[in-house]
Amino acid sequence: MEDQDLPPPDAADETAQVDEEPTSIASRDDRLSQEIDQFISVLDADDQSDSSSPPEIVGAVQIFSDLLDFRVVEYESGSKKWTQLEEDECSSFVDTVNRTAKLLKSLSRFHSVEYYAALTNRVSGIQQRAMSFMEVEFKSILDDYQTSYDRDHTNEIEEAKTKQLSSSPSNVQDASETDSPDQSESPPEKDEFLGYSDEMISKLNKLSKGLIAGGHETECTELYFFVRRNAMEQNLKLLQFEKFSIDEMQKMQWDPVEKEISEWLKMFKNFATSLLPSERRLVDAVFSENNTEISDNLFGNLARIVLFYLLTFAEAVMMTKRSAEKLFKFLDIYETLRESIPELEKLLSGDWLFQLKTAASLISNMLGEAIFNILGDLENSIQADTGKTQVPGGGVHPLTCYTMTYLKHACEYRDTLEQVFREHKKIDRPDSATGSDHDPDSDHDPGSQDQNFCVQAGPGSAFQLQLAKVMDLLDANLEVKSRLYKDPSLSLIFLMNNGRFILQQTKGTGEMRSLMGDPWVRKRSSDLRSYHTNYKRETWTKLLQCLSHEGLSVNGKVMKPVLKERFKSFNAMFDEIHRTQTTWVVSDDQLQSELRVSISAIVIPAYRSFMGRFSQVFTPGRQTEKYIKYQPEDIETCIEELFDGNANQPGKKR
Repeated sequence: MEDQDLPPPDAADETAQVDEEPTSIASRDDRLSQEIDQFISVLDADDQSDSSSPPEIVGAVQIFSDLLDFRVVEYESGSKKWTQLEEDECSSFVDTVNRTAKLLKSLSRFHSVEYYAALTNRVSGIQQRAMSFMEVEFKSILDDYQTSYDRDHTNEIEEAKTKQLSSSPSNVQDASETDSPDQSESPPEKDEFLGYSDEMISKLNKLSKGLIAGGHETECTELYFFVRRNAMEQNLKLLQFEKFSIDEMQKMQWDPVEKEISEWLKMFKNFATSLLPSERRLVDAVFSENNTEISDNLFGNLARIVLFYLLTFAEAVMMTKRSAEKLFKFLDIYETLRESIPELEKLLSGDWLFQLKTAASLISNMLGEAIFNILGDLENSIQADTGKTQVPGGGVHPLTCYTMTYLKHACEYRDTLEQVFREHKKIDRPDSATGSDHDPDSDHDPGSQDQNFCVQAGPGSAFQLQLAKVMDLLDANLEVKSRLYKDPSLSLIFLMNNGRFILQQTKGTGEMRSLMGDPWVRKRSSDLRSYHTNYKRETWTKLLQCLSHEGLSVNGKVMKPVLKERFKSFNAMFDEIHRTQTTWVVSDDQLQSELRVSISAIVIPAYRSFMGRFSQVFTPGRQTEKYIKYQPEDIETCIEELFDGNANQPGKKR
């Protein structure tokens, strides 16, 4: 059959099809489709592809191609918009394109036959125009996505804040409670497909199906990747993410890096729990009719872009110079990766999953090693603190404040640090990096404390053992520093202050209290009582000897010169104690009160008894005033002035 024998396009038929009833159009299209499918079956069944007399081309082929050409012209001219088409019309067009692709494949078997080649070229030309149109529409709908949930959600929060600030003070709390998003609630439905409506998703799905069936899989997937990559990069900009190289990060001060980390933490969680899952749902919905390999690869490539940026940032932070102040941000990053990576793993498969696991595992291991070493550095810094400067008044040493505050915050990450130490503790190094050596001159015996602690903590609790070791090192250091004070009483006040601070910080932190255990707390409390007892013995025993009755009477008669000397010695000694110890510091109110009460309990009764028995010996008047300088109430007042850190004058005698 020659090309000119083909029935020409019938313009009247093209016009008539517009005026037909929808039911008749559908019926006609069904019949036409059936005829084309039958013809394709005939072509595919014919085993004489090299024959010069292939099956005769049925008239339905000409009508079918004319109708497709007519619809393509409508779309190309803009008289019909794909986004305005009804669902069934979209499906019909995609089915037509798919059927055309099958027809072309079957016709190509007989390309050597002239009239088959002519028909193939014509149908192929129409099909290419249809593909071009579908590509344009596919990209147009993809580009028409609305702002992502994250941005809308941020705007909602900002609007809520603005309303809250403009409301009256009495309504601020209510506004906060009303407008603040509930983290436990599911995100709004609009986030399901990142701003694409269900109708848009349906049209994108049909277009992808048609493009892939028409042999334009590469063009279709490239278009999708290009648009969604731009959308992801836009999200990164909206979140004000700035990527720093390792060299740039190492040159930055820690404060700006710390702020960037805080933003990174929120961003990584946002991508892991919201944006990337939505991105996965989107690509699955658009390419649901096709092999999952397409959506897997597209999503894997898109996720790799974001995760590369985010994980590279984490790696750059980790490569900065190690220091104690960075521990907690390192822990935050470690926890974020630990919690988020499993969620991301659910979204990936194959090589993409392997790449994510490899990269995340490498960074997590390096972070864990850095965290482990930072706490090892804390041991070294305590041992290296050999300063000879005394803390004025025997107060709490800065090393004690720093160490306990540091440990208090570290214990908030108990579970994470347990994991880190379990994974990074060296088997051949049962002790920490600094070993178990202590100051050989120290009377402190941390070994016994370690032994008591290990019984409770158990051999598998590596972080507990590490915490106990740091405490032991701090004790040993404070013991050495206490010897810097020449006054033994002040040395004991120093140990009391620091011991009390350590105990209170431990008991006030649930995690640290649990980690150290009851035996350790009881041992600490016992040590404090010993310091207290030794202080009273060291300071007040000599003073009380002045109030002894021994040696004052001979044959029942009070020796007045000896009594005068006793009062003079008491006055001088008490004045010196008061003058000195009012400059000493006991910052813990409860400890200060306990000390004053215990001192009053031993001094005032003894002084009152001594005065009651011997004050009559003196001649009333000037002699009494000369030797009896203090009344019991004066003594009590002076004791209440001790440990204030002020150089008060001796209390006025009554």
